[in-house]
Amino acid sequence: MTANQPGALAVRLYGKRIGVITRLAGDRHLFAFDEAYVNDDNRPTLSLSFKSRSGGLVTSVRPYNIRLPPFFSNLLPEGPLREYLAARAGVKPEREFFLLATLGADLPGAITVTAVDAADDDDHHGVGVDRRDDARAAPLRFSLAGVQLKFSAIMEASGGLTIPADGIGGSWIVKLPAARFEGVPENEFVMMELARSIGIPVPEVRLVRIREIDGLPQDAGKMKGHALTVARFDRKLDGGRVHMEDFAQVFGVFPDDKYQKRSYANIAQVLAAEAGADTASDFVSRLVFSVLIGNGDMHLKNWSLLYPDGRRPVLAPAYDYVSTIAYLPTDQLALGLGGSRRIDIITREQIGRFADTASLPFSSMWDVVEGTVHQTLAAWKKLAAKEAMAKALRDATEKHMQHVAASIK
Repeated sequence: MTANQPGALAVRLYGKRIGVITRLAGDRHLFAFDEAYVNDDNRPTLSLSFKSRSGGLVTSVRPYNIRLPPFFSNLLPEGPLREYLAARAGVKPEREFFLLATLGADLPGAITVTAVDAADDDDHHGVGVDRRDDARAAPLRFSLAGVQLKFSAIMEASGGLTIPADGIGGSWIVKLPAARFEGVPENEFVMMELARSIGIPVPEVRLVRIREIDGLPQDAGKMKGHALTVARFDRKLDGGRVHMEDFAQVFGVFPDDKYQKRSYANIAQVLAAEAGADTASDFVSRLVFSVLIGNGDMHLKNWSLLYPDGRRPVLAPAYDYVSTIAYLPTDQLALGLGGSRRIDIITREQIGRFADTASLPFSSMWDVVEGTVHQTLAAWKKLAAKEAMAKALRDATEKHMQHVAASIK
């Protein structure tokens, strides 16, 4: 291995090493937990995908060719940002081991990854840095150190490019305008505020001018509209971290399979078992809201768990609410709901099948459906924020809401 190609990566959770990813012959990759983590009865949770049927820790894992094991693969960005960062790192996008080594200081949740090195093997590495003074003084700044985006990378992202940023008092995800679809940041801002108005927990969101984001190419100022900033719920103002995982990680599937392999009922099953029936009901409310607004992109990576106490999961705040039906009139649900991917109706039969699969009581699930529909329609009528959305998109979304509501009988 050369100096630029580490042979092993140390994995830390809350700054403490818990395991190692080793690059084996034939470009295979194996993750193994450290013995101290395995033997710790109070160990923090890395992922439910490592939880055995008996509640213990799964320690027997197989190597993966070229790619990393699914949990770690899902820590990396997708699409144009991955391709751009891979080019900057001088590696192929599918060479995930080297991408993880490059990006390991700023991953989702409380995970950090560094090359295994005796001089760099102390605990608390890269965690808990207090950035409050810098954040207050600086504008929004693209936070992947040493990386300057090119305008071409932004424009190649047909769905808009999502990047991490620091500033204005904390850590944020910034969603830039899409070249293919007009007004996506404004669309998401309105949908998130609508969700907030009916009691769905969502992070703080703001619409900002492109020029307020430092580290972007100069040509980005020519882009129309705004960017959307979303407060990171896996970061604290003092630089501390809250661990999280998305449901592709929970189910141990690769990002490529985020639209398949599992259904919404499977997510509800996990939530009921790990966080309780009330959390499963909360999930159903969010799911019904997503159908109502015509959001066809709520795949496995758009649902996440947080670990506020380090061990027990809770459903993370909702994110990525966009009315996709306003752009794609024939769009469908990202995953199956009661055996159907139709986004224009919610029927008793559908919810009955969903409830059966998830082992949840139909009557209470149907009450959630009716309550969410009623609340959302009432909130939409008086939502001041909807004026930020283009009228054509607003009208298409409202028409869809009314159609779905009419199917609730």
